[in-house]
Amino acid sequence: MINPGVLDEAFKEFTKNFSKWLPDGVISVNLQVLFELGLLSTAHLEQATPDNLSHQFHVIETSEKVTLYNDQFAIWIIPQSQQDSSSTTAMIALLQNNKPHLEIVYQTSGVYNTPRYILKVLQHFLTEVLDTEAVISSIGKKQ
Repeated sequence: MINPGVLDEAFKEFTKNFSKWLPDGVISVNLQVLFELGLLSTAHLEQATPDNLSHQFHVIETSEKVTLYNDQFAIWIIPQSQQDSSSTTAMIALLQNNKPHLEIVYQTSGVYNTPRYILKVLQHFLTEVLDTEAVISSIGKKQ
Protein backbone atom coordinates (compact mmCIF):
# COMPACT_ATOMS: atom_id res chain seq x y z
CA MET A 1 0.00 0.00 0.00
CA ILE A 2 1.29 3.44 -0.90
CA ASN A 3 2.50 5.80 1.81
CA PRO A 4 0.08 8.73 2.37
CA GLY A 5 3.09 11.08 2.48
CA VAL A 6 3.91 10.11 -1.11
CA LEU A 7 0.33 10.93 -2.07
CA ASP A 8 0.55 14.35 -0.46
CA GLU A 9 3.79 15.14 -2.30
CA ALA A 10 2.27 13.99 -5.59
CA PHE A 11 -0.79 16.17 -4.98
CA LYS A 12 1.42 19.21 -4.42
CA GLU A 13 3.42 18.46 -7.58
CA PHE A 14 0.31 17.91 -9.71
CA THR A 15 -1.44 21.08 -8.53
CA LYS A 16 1.70 23.16 -8.90
CA ASN A 17 1.95 22.46 -12.62
CA PHE A 18 -1.30 21.14 -14.15
CA SER A 19 -0.18 21.82 -17.73
CA LYS A 20 2.84 19.53 -17.34
CA TRP A 21 0.87 16.63 -15.91
CA LEU A 22 -2.41 17.17 -17.73
CA PRO A 23 -1.87 18.47 -21.28
CA ASP A 24 -5.57 17.98 -22.15
CA GLY A 25 -6.65 20.19 -19.27
CA VAL A 26 -9.42 19.96 -16.73
CA ILE A 27 -12.79 18.55 -17.78
CA SER A 28 -15.59 20.92 -16.82
CA VAL A 29 -18.68 18.84 -16.04
CA ASN A 30 -21.75 20.24 -17.74
CA LEU A 31 -24.84 18.94 -19.52
CA GLN A 32 -22.92 18.08 -22.69
CA VAL A 33 -20.23 16.12 -20.81
CA LEU A 34 -22.84 14.19 -18.82
CA PHE A 35 -24.64 13.35 -22.07
CA GLU A 36 -21.40 12.18 -23.74
CA LEU A 37 -20.56 10.01 -20.73
CA GLY A 38 -24.03 8.45 -20.81
CA LEU A 39 -24.85 9.67 -17.32
CA LEU A 40 -28.10 11.48 -18.07
CA SER A 41 -30.51 8.57 -18.38
CA THR A 42 -33.14 8.60 -15.65
CA ALA A 43 -32.40 4.98 -14.77
CA HIS A 44 -28.70 5.75 -14.39
CA LEU A 45 -29.28 8.82 -12.24
CA GLU A 46 -31.78 7.07 -9.99
CA GLN A 47 -29.41 4.19 -9.30
CA ALA A 48 -27.82 4.63 -5.93
CA THR A 49 -24.07 5.06 -5.93
CA PRO A 50 -22.78 1.77 -4.58
CA ASP A 51 -21.60 1.98 -0.99
CA ASN A 52 -18.78 -0.34 -1.93
CA LEU A 53 -17.08 2.62 -3.63
CA SER A 54 -16.35 4.05 -0.19
CA HIS A 55 -15.38 0.66 1.18
CA GLN A 56 -12.78 0.16 -1.54
CA PHE A 57 -10.66 3.14 -0.48
CA HIS A 58 -8.74 4.40 2.50
CA VAL A 59 -9.82 7.95 3.29
CA ILE A 60 -7.79 10.89 4.59
CA GLU A 61 -9.78 14.05 5.21
CA THR A 62 -8.21 17.45 5.79
CA SER A 63 -9.64 20.96 5.66
CA GLU A 64 -8.20 21.33 2.15
CA LYS A 65 -9.20 18.05 0.51
CA VAL A 66 -10.35 14.45 0.81
CA THR A 67 -7.85 11.84 -0.35
CA LEU A 68 -9.05 8.38 -1.34
CA TYR A 69 -6.54 5.66 -2.15
CA ASN A 70 -6.15 1.94 -2.63
CA ASP A 71 -3.73 -0.33 -4.52
CA GLN A 72 -4.80 1.05 -7.93
CA PHE A 73 -5.84 4.66 -7.50
CA ALA A 74 -5.25 7.89 -5.66
CA ILE A 75 -8.12 10.36 -5.80
CA TRP A 76 -8.18 13.87 -4.44
CA ILE A 77 -11.49 15.70 -4.03
CA ILE A 78 -11.02 19.42 -3.44
CA PRO A 79 -14.07 21.55 -2.59
CA GLN A 80 -13.74 25.26 -3.32
CA SER A 81 -16.12 27.86 -2.05
CA GLN A 82 -16.33 31.48 -3.06
CA GLN A 83 -18.87 34.10 -2.04
CA ASP A 84 -21.59 33.27 -4.53
CA SER A 85 -20.52 29.93 -5.99
CA SER A 86 -18.87 26.68 -5.11
CA SER A 87 -17.11 24.03 -7.13
CA THR A 88 -15.37 20.73 -6.62
CA THR A 89 -12.27 19.50 -8.39
CA ALA A 90 -11.54 15.78 -8.51
CA MET A 91 -8.14 14.45 -9.52
CA ILE A 92 -7.69 10.78 -10.43
CA ALA A 93 -4.24 9.20 -10.48
CA LEU A 94 -3.40 5.64 -11.39
CA LEU A 95 -0.81 4.06 -9.12
CA GLN A 96 1.99 2.43 -11.08
CA ASN A 97 4.93 1.01 -9.14
CA ASN A 98 3.65 2.82 -6.02
CA LYS A 99 3.87 6.15 -7.81
CA PRO A 100 0.80 8.22 -8.77
CA HIS A 101 0.37 9.08 -12.45
CA LEU A 102 -2.28 11.76 -13.02
CA GLU A 103 -4.90 10.54 -15.49
CA ILE A 104 -8.00 12.73 -15.28
CA VAL A 105 -9.05 15.94 -13.55
CA TYR A 106 -12.62 17.18 -13.64
CA GLN A 107 -14.47 20.05 -12.03
CA THR A 108 -18.11 20.37 -11.09
CA SER A 109 -19.90 23.62 -10.34
CA GLY A 110 -23.39 25.03 -10.14
CA VAL A 111 -26.19 22.47 -10.39
CA TYR A 112 -23.62 19.75 -11.15
CA ASN A 113 -21.74 20.33 -7.89
CA THR A 114 -23.64 17.75 -5.86
CA PRO A 115 -22.37 14.52 -4.31
CA ARG A 116 -24.52 12.54 -6.75
CA TYR A 117 -22.88 14.02 -9.86
CA ILE A 118 -19.39 14.10 -8.36
CA LEU A 119 -19.56 10.39 -7.48
CA LYS A 120 -21.29 9.28 -10.69
CA VAL A 121 -18.63 10.99 -12.80
CA LEU A 122 -15.89 9.61 -10.55
CA GLN A 123 -17.27 6.10 -10.90
CA HIS A 124 -17.44 6.47 -14.68
CA PHE A 125 -13.85 7.70 -14.98
CA LEU A 126 -12.48 4.98 -12.68
CA THR A 127 -14.13 2.35 -14.85
CA GLU A 128 -12.81 4.07 -17.98
CA VAL A 129 -9.22 4.11 -16.65
CA LEU A 130 -9.45 0.42 -15.66
CA ASP A 131 -10.85 -0.53 -19.07
CA THR A 132 -8.10 1.41 -20.86
CA GLU A 133 -5.40 -0.23 -18.72
CA ALA A 134 -6.89 -3.67 -19.45
CA VAL A 135 -6.77 -3.00 -23.21
CA ILE A 136 -3.18 -1.76 -23.02
CA SER A 137 -2.20 -4.78 -20.96
CA SER A 138 -3.85 -7.21 -23.39
CA ILE A 139 -2.08 -5.61 -26.37
CA GLY A 140 1.26 -6.19 -24.69
CA LYS A 141 0.44 -9.85 -24.03
CA LYS A 142 -0.60 -10.60 -27.63
CA GLN A 143 2.70 -9.50 -29.10
